[in-house]
Amino acid sequence: MSSRRFGSQSLVRLLGQWQHTPSRTPLWQQLAQALRMLILDGRLALETRLPGERELAAALGISRTTVASALAQLRDEGFLLSRQGSGSVVMLPESSRTVPTRTHSGSALDLSTASLGASPEIHQAYQQALTAMPQHFGSTGYDQQGLLTLREAIAARYAARGLPTRPDEVMIVNGALSGFALILRLLTGPGDRVVVDHPTYPLAIAAIEGASCRPVGVALPMQGWDSDGLAATIGQTSPRLAYLMPDFHNPTGRCMDAATRQTVAEIAARTRTTLVVDETMTDLWYDAPPPPPLAAFSPDGSVISLGSAAKSFWGGLRLGWIRAPARTIASLVQMRDTIDLGTPVLEQLAARWLIENGETFLPAYRCMLATRRDDCLRLMQAFFPEWQTQIPQGGLSFWVELPEALATRFATGAESVGIHLGGGTRFGLAGAFERYLRMPFTQPEAILQEAFMALQPIWSPLINQPQIIRQRKYI
Repeated sequence: MSSRRFGSQSLVRLLGQWQHTPSRTPLWQQLAQALRMLILDGRLALETRLPGERELAAALGISRTTVASALAQLRDEGFLLSRQGSGSVVMLPESSRTVPTRTHSGSALDLSTASLGASPEIHQAYQQALTAMPQHFGSTGYDQQGLLTLREAIAARYAARGLPTRPDEVMIVNGALSGFALILRLLTGPGDRVVVDHPTYPLAIAAIEGASCRPVGVALPMQGWDSDGLAATIGQTSPRLAYLMPDFHNPTGRCMDAATRQTVAEIAARTRTTLVVDETMTDLWYDAPPPPPLAAFSPDGSVISLGSAAKSFWGGLRLGWIRAPARTIASLVQMRDTIDLGTPVLEQLAARWLIENGETFLPAYRCMLATRRDDCLRLMQAFFPEWQTQIPQGGLSFWVELPEALATRFATGAESVGIHLGGGTRFGLAGAFERYLRMPFTQPEAILQEAFMALQPIWSPLINQPQIIRQRKYI
């Protein structure tokens, strides 16, 4: 059993505004619900030891009996394992280890994940891949840089977007997140700082912390990016890397304009800071395609680009790529055998077909998503008029501002009706963004309407408390 221990103050920050006041639900049940949500959400890692009852009670300002009752409830449900002298350790009950992602007849609906199921083109891509497989049977199948034909297709894709690229500047990996972890392993060491947008993609934060590095956030303004804040933060913290998502940023959906890309590239060159640019949302634009890749503004090669087939095509196609100077790619290839021995050939062949044929079906895909975005906005306005948001330029979700710090309490209540929500604190550092939640618009209108009807009775008691100032504002 792991001996990792979660500090009481860190846990208090994660819990946020967990108390419902007033409420008929006993306080110990409210605490149990909030802790359960953190475990299901992945913010309380499995096999982590919680603070003792006395310490946690003091930190929360409640009685030890209340804490003991909440922990006992979670032990009975299988979310905690307690041993004499070892405290309570986070775990999952067997029934919670898999989460359904669609709702029918009361089954769970996952609104914490922004993704779509496979389109018919995925089946066609795998059929084509199976046909092409025999010509690769004479090889070992181990190729740590990836199939040349796929790298050529990706290089051509970059060139079409204004960034001339050679196949030796591309490496195939098992998803963009896997690629980011490999980059962190090559370029950082324990204690190094990594600058990130704030908010940002939660699994990027997890990867940075998993590499024993320290994420440092640069707050996003109401519009665009704060390039002055980025320059100041880099100057003050001397990070080893900066991780940015300029193409339909997750979770806000905004797109960095060309002038800002130029400025950011100049900051990186001047400060000799490597930029890791996540381009996984590049294809998901609705009004206009994004500007050229940020690396196109950086002739000195200080930008490493990450791409993925997951958002453009299907999340089950676990394939991504790294685009970087050839010398960096060579170093990454040498280091890769500490993680894995390559990407499956079948997936690479399927991805090549999808990339080469994407423009025949991506326009319809974007049109469908734009319709779902508009449907979701209309439903949010009808069911939750207090929510504020901006229409995203691309991506798969809305970044919703709530009138008060209610995200954790709302998400906790949503679990009681079988709906998983992505509270804003998942996307921030040190418990930030308790006033926000990410709302994907990937589900059909009928499913979203059913979900919002179930969520409205949970939201109304929260917003109708006297201390909440209600307003309606959409940008």
